[in-house]
Amino acid sequence: MPLMTGEQYIESIRKINMEVYLLGKKVPVPVDDPILRPSLNSVRATYDLAQKPEYEDLMTAIDPESGKKINRFNNIHRSTDDLIKKVKMQRLLGQQTAACFQRCVGMDAFNALWSTTYDIDKKCGTSYFKNFKKFLDYAKENDLTVDGAMTDPKGDRSLAPHQQPDPDMYVHVVERRPDGIVVRGAKAHQTGALNSHEMIVMPTIAMSPEDKDYAVSFVVPLDTKGLFMIIGRQSCDTRKLEGGNIDVGNAEYGGVEALVVFDNVFVPNDRIFLNGETEFAGVLVERFAGYHRQSYGGCKVGVGDVLIGAAALVADYNGAAKASHVKDKLIEMTHLNETLYCCGIACSAEGTPTESGNYIINLLLANVCKQNVTRFPYEIVRLAEDIAGGIMVTAPSEKDLHDPKLGPIVEKYLKGVAGVSTEDRMRVLRLIENLSLGTAAVGYRTESMHGAGSPQAQRIMIARQGNIPAKKELAKKIAGIKK
Repeated sequence: MPLMTGEQYIESIRKINMEVYLLGKKVPVPVDDPILRPSLNSVRATYDLAQKPEYEDLMTAIDPESGKKINRFNNIHRSTDDLIKKVKMQRLLGQQTAACFQRCVGMDAFNALWSTTYDIDKKCGTSYFKNFKKFLDYAKENDLTVDGAMTDPKGDRSLAPHQQPDPDMYVHVVERRPDGIVVRGAKAHQTGALNSHEMIVMPTIAMSPEDKDYAVSFVVPLDTKGLFMIIGRQSCDTRKLEGGNIDVGNAEYGGVEALVVFDNVFVPNDRIFLNGETEFAGVLVERFAGYHRQSYGGCKVGVGDVLIGAAALVADYNGAAKASHVKDKLIEMTHLNETLYCCGIACSAEGTPTESGNYIINLLLANVCKQNVTRFPYEIVRLAEDIAGGIMVTAPSEKDLHDPKLGPIVEKYLKGVAGVSTEDRMRVLRLIENLSLGTAAVGYRTESMHGAGSPQAQRIMIARQGNIPAKKELAKKIAGIKK
């Protein structure tokens, strides 16, 4: 099957009979819901750009097994060049959508499972690698969007999965049958689940032998019986119901998150990638987290490019572009954003091959990348808000601007420099609001903190990967210390 167009992708999602709830009601046709549609458009961009010759090198790859061109989101990284192009692709998509384009988790799950299932089979004599390759070939052949689900609700964080008063706080196996397993639980914060054809489920933490039923990984279609989604709230999300395209800030693109519930979901044997091998749960988590922390050196940088551009534009519209402090703030925003990009490229360039044949990033540098992402976007946002001014959050509405009586007053008093319409000034102010505080902030500012693991998760990995004993030996040698 050739690569899908964006419109073909949308129609393929329309055919999936998902069970979706939003604001306390079941959504009859999620594809056409005005609150949800911008998030679908963001994924559509990953298909549209893959059709354009100027982006072919970044958006597509040649599958070495079939020789066919595939979307890079379904690619297994076979070199450091693949890892670098992944980051560059993510920056491009961030620039094009100014939102979360949602397919990174699936791509990162693919690459983590490739090497992990290989290692499990080698040690345990299982057939998980065969299962995974079969599904991956299916995803590549049909140009599917596949979500990756790792985060469990967790309940009482001081207790292991098997110790929870409610066993459903972590996804777990409740029944093992000759033809498969039955699972129950939920996955939280699932960006892109709503817009995916399939969902890969992975464990969320390292596990002990007592957690055997929780050490499970598998893939299911989004219309599987017993699977349903409750869409999360976002700031300003109901503005999309008001009509118009100014107050939403980013009218075409967006992202939504879901609580995905597994209510006694059956998984066939050939779609299982981990089933009780607890010693490999932590391995899978570590590898997926490493790939996903690399991703933030691309996607967040692309969105940062848009926010920096918006801040510079509003400075022009406000007549403040020549102020030295504004110039310095734009320099600082650029410095921070490019530093994040440097980290994404560095951990990719330092990647190494695994025994299974794919490449893994430098885990230390990937965690440094994500640790910086938990900080720098917050400063970039602060500086953008500083440049924009308070009118970003106090401006009258789009309806006021277009009202016969109020419109001329809004036009008069919200005017900036000559030659720039009040409407255009309001548009860029709302875009900054959207990226800083609104629906897009979920995929930029807040996700920068908690996506791919909260800050302490990276610090644990940095401590583990930092090799302080070796550094001590270097200091001893230079200082002339013999013991």
